[in-house]
Amino acid sequence: MKQTQRLDKILAHVGIGSRSELKRLAKEGAIYVNGAKIKDSGMQVNPDKDIIQVNGETVRYREFVYLMMNKPQGVVSATEDNRDRTVVDLLDTAYAPFEVFPVGRLDKDTEGFLLLTNDGKLAHNLLSPRKHVPKTYFAKVEWEVTEKDIEAFSHGVTLDDGYETLPGILKILSVGKQANGVLSEIELTIMEGKFHQVKRMFQAVDKRVAYLKRISMGPLALDPNLALGQVRELTDEELTALRNAHEFQN
Repeated sequence: MKQTQRLDKILAHVGIGSRSELKRLAKEGAIYVNGAKIKDSGMQVNPDKDIIQVNGETVRYREFVYLMMNKPQGVVSATEDNRDRTVVDLLDTAYAPFEVFPVGRLDKDTEGFLLLTNDGKLAHNLLSPRKHVPKTYFAKVEWEVTEKDIEAFSHGVTLDDGYETLPGILKILSVGKQANGVLSEIELTIMEGKFHQVKRMFQAVDKRVAYLKRISMGPLALDPNLALGQVRELTDEELTALRNAHEFQN
């Protein structure tokens, strides 16, 4: 990114107003740069060094935003949908100007960790099959998950369309009897993200996923303090870990 940009472009990017609205605000004397009232909303400024104020409020310029969401069931991982609410619909309107999008997809009935950003390069690295970014899920599975399943997953299984998955790490957390049968609680880490992959992997060993939640992606784990449907920005430490993780250096 070049050091200087048009002031109205910067302010429009962070949702202060349209270019025509910003031109009016400048004429009204509502915009200051480094303490000086400005009349030209098209002037060049350095968003990293210059102090920009509108109506007495200092503007924090950011090119990119990075959000962690605890996705609830019933919403789709998309920016728009004709039938269902999307994860973007759950965001505060303050994020609208950034045009964020979900990094990858979680099924409509799957909960848990979802990253949203407008950083296309980072999203590409996370989603590239060549990067082998680990994703860990917690699931409740109908019927007893056994050591035999752990062994099968460790070699990869054949899905219903003939696709051979990469090896996955399956951990059995508990197995208990329910009124209608046996229910197992497991964690599964996979390195790819095929359509309905976790559900289809268990189908391949004659079991059914009754509940699914993603609990981590790459070096980031779902914040346990985030309620379903809530979102927060990544911390500086989390963003640094995401950028520096060895999976994204290939």
